Amino acid sequence: MKGPNPAAVSELTYTADEMMTVAASRTLRDGMTCFVGIGLPSAAANLARATHAPGLVLIYESGTIGAKPAELPLSIGDGILAETADAVVSVPEIFNYWLQPGRIDIGFLGAAQIDKFGNINTTVIGGDYARPRVRLPGAGGAPEIAASCREVIVVVRQSSRSFVERVDFVTSVGYGSGPGDRERLGLTGAGPQKIITDLGVLEPDPVTFEFTLTGLFPGVSAAAAKERTGWDLAVAADPETIAGPSPAELDALRSLQRSTTNDR
Repeated sequence: MKGPNPAAVSELTYTADEMMTVAASRTLRDGMTCFVGIGLPSAAANLARATHAPGLVLIYESGTIGAKPAELPLSIGDGILAETADAVVSVPEIFNYWLQPGRIDIGFLGAAQIDKFGNINTTVIGGDYARPRVRLPGAGGAPEIAASCREVIVVVRQSSRSFVERVDFVTSVGYGSGPGDRERLGLTGAGPQKIITDLGVLEPDPVTFEFTLTGLFPGVSAAAAKERTGWDLAVAADPETIAGPSPAELDALRSLQRSTTNDR
């Protein structure tokens, strides 16, 4: 089967969020089990299932296993997830039987803040927990996902406010302060393997575990990524230029989004 015409792809227009969602979807492989959150992670997972990974098993925190929504769910409690699932189990079973023993291949997480070791904050902004500048929605199932999934992908828009030297509060542990911390804390999952942003992709250095810019989206420079990072971002010697969305990827993503807009 022939791939998309490069000339046609280069003429397409797409948003930074679409590029980020497509890049995240490409990390998912057919047959994997994926713990999905709402928002960009859900869009990426459903896009993967609609394109290159039809056998991807989507698991939502509400207890649905093997959900196959034809449109993006509005929340983890959206009825379309239960209606299309292979099974619906209790929330304790999702966590105690599926997640904590390491039975889920990959988890997708968002973040309000993330630091150079992949630690995530979704709890408070500001150093005083009792009187923060901003109180965020909180942890939900994210700490367990970060601890126990075999690998984790973080999807977050990049800015110096969200990419900080050290998070104000560690909601979900990445690599702590560096090598050895996950083992010391007894965390069984491998930890975050990629941070996918609206500019490119970061991956942990194999020695220091500090996140390094390894890939850039079309038209984005390493300098632009460094400007939107709150630490001295390390850049790979030869960052990959990641291909933009194909016509098939854009069509599938927009179809999922149109269904939600028009029908719900």
